[in-house]
Amino acid sequence: MGLEDLLLQHPFPEEQLVLFSETDSMTVAQARRRVAEIATKLEIESGQAVAVQLPNGPELLCTMVAIWTRRAVYVPLNERLPEPEVESILSDTGAAAFIGSDGIRALNGATVYPEDVAFIIWTSGTTGAPKAILHTHTAYLELLDRVLGPLRGKGERSGPPTPNLIPVSMTLNAGLYNCLFGLRAGAPVVMMDRFTPDVFAELVARFQIRSTVLPPAAMVMLADSDLASLAPLKYVRSITAPLSPLNARRFTERFGCFVLNSYGQAEMGEVIGWTAADAKEHPEKVGAAGRPLPGVALRIDADGHLLVRPPNAAVGIDDRRDDDGFIDTGDIASVDEDGFVWIDGRVSDLINRGGNKVFPDSVEEVLRLHSSVIDAAVVGVPDNRLGEVPVAFIVGDDFSEEVLVEHCRNYLVAYKVPVAFRSIDELPRSEVGKVLRRELANRWVNDQIGS
Repeated sequence: MGLEDLLLQHPFPEEQLVLFSETDSMTVAQARRRVAEIATKLEIESGQAVAVQLPNGPELLCTMVAIWTRRAVYVPLNERLPEPEVESILSDTGAAAFIGSDGIRALNGATVYPEDVAFIIWTSGTTGAPKAILHTHTAYLELLDRVLGPLRGKGERSGPPTPNLIPVSMTLNAGLYNCLFGLRAGAPVVMMDRFTPDVFAELVARFQIRSTVLPPAAMVMLADSDLASLAPLKYVRSITAPLSPLNARRFTERFGCFVLNSYGQAEMGEVIGWTAADAKEHPEKVGAAGRPLPGVALRIDADGHLLVRPPNAAVGIDDRRDDDGFIDTGDIASVDEDGFVWIDGRVSDLINRGGNKVFPDSVEEVLRLHSSVIDAAVVGVPDNRLGEVPVAFIVGDDFSEEVLVEHCRNYLVAYKVPVAFRSIDELPRSEVGKVLRRELANRWVNDQIGS
């Protein structure tokens, strides 16, 4: 079985609608015909790469599946990528063809990938240059089943699955994964091209969405909006970036939805998450990443690093495994008495202030409690005496540094209080919504040099 079979062998009758965008739809039969049409136009060999730059929607999904029917490799490109970056990716992947809004264009790339490789995506690039990741059909099908089983619970399904709403770009692993997840569950798929609170709420109501996925930035946008309701939405899984307990509680209180956190990496997929039973039995654990999924082993080493051993992972990741098969995630974490995993932060984000460890997330959480703070990011910057100290970048119309210092002192030990606060219109973020702390730290250093 390949990933293409999730659409081509979908359990719906041929005349039933299965793919939707905001304005378009396809039945199972229409989707199968469109896949065949695209596949016949592709002049490629097995294992060659095909780059695709199309908006979210049925046409994009059919194009991806058509590539897989030719046993070729799908390379997604964001529509907003500038031309030089597009050309760089085409060169790096050795793509043999490019598919865009103008049709199919043959390229000179001659790279041939291993038979089972399905698609190539990139890491978010928050700690360095983005890295290409090769996912296989076999490993990705295992990942989908690894997550789907616990979420289904132990009861029998009382009716057909509700549509799976995809509110993020399918050039991202999160978008691609959740689209395929819906198809694997036998559900129809609704793809948003661009996220806005109003369109999201309209689609939730139109398709009677009871559960979906959202990045933290989208949850904040919804909580800040004038929307009165997101009914019938009941569960939201947080994806792409860490979700603070504060924002999880705020979203839950605003819309009455339970927020299910999760944890994974592009190289290995989701490895920690919530089951349906856990969501009902442990509402007090909001903010935890969840518990290890079936088949996943984890441990915390002496330095607090989270080590994970997934059943499968992307091609080329084996050199990161230790002798027991564990992969160092680069995150600091703890496990409570009930087996729930709590992520403290990235090792690379940790601020060492004269031997005292400061996790930016914990300080940012406190800053966001203040009414003058819309958003905040804390980074470590060089200090001659202590080696490194925390400084805060604040998104807010009017804040007082003295007031924020006093506010922080009410919640934090002294060494965690930022030594300086800098106003910023908007925090720089990666495509998946993660704050680019390196960019902020570099900005601080450059400002100090300039002054």
